[in-house]
Amino acid sequence: MALRTIVNSTEDVLHKKCKEVPEVTDKTRELLDDLVETMRAANGVGLAAPQVGILRRICVIEVPEDPKTYELINPEIIFKEGDQYGEEGCLSVPGLCGDVHRPKKVKVKCLDRNGKEVIYEGKDLLARAFCHEIDHLDGHIYTEIADNIRDVNYSEEE
Repeated sequence: MALRTIVNSTEDVLHKKCKEVPEVTDKTRELLDDLVETMRAANGVGLAAPQVGILRRICVIEVPEDPKTYELINPEIIFKEGDQYGEEGCLSVPGLCGDVHRPKKVKVKCLDRNGKEVIYEGKDLLARAFCHEIDHLDGHIYTEIADNIRDVNYSEEE
């Protein structure tokens, strides 16, 4: 495992649609491990491959209230329900946050690290994280749809 450099929102790689992963290999699993290590080191909730300069449809997510580490390869949202409006930030947009509308509940179909198709269901923060990371894979950053973009103060970062 290795820490990767997180790219800034001004980098072109974050504004391009990622390519599907044709086959899950050891190199894919190594990238998943690196994404998890990098996300944890940066105190993030999620991290997508383009955030470390790789245009592949791969992301990882960990939310505080769920002990599971979600590793998603070629994810697609197959169900959305409800609405939530809340604050988001991004490791590629340091120092800023904004308010975003997201579905309250989503189902995501993807491949796991073994190439097996799985469906994950997420509510609240997990649903928000699924949407946020999949947006990255489609070349979008939350600031494109956020209201009230503002500096993060120290109490918000803690």
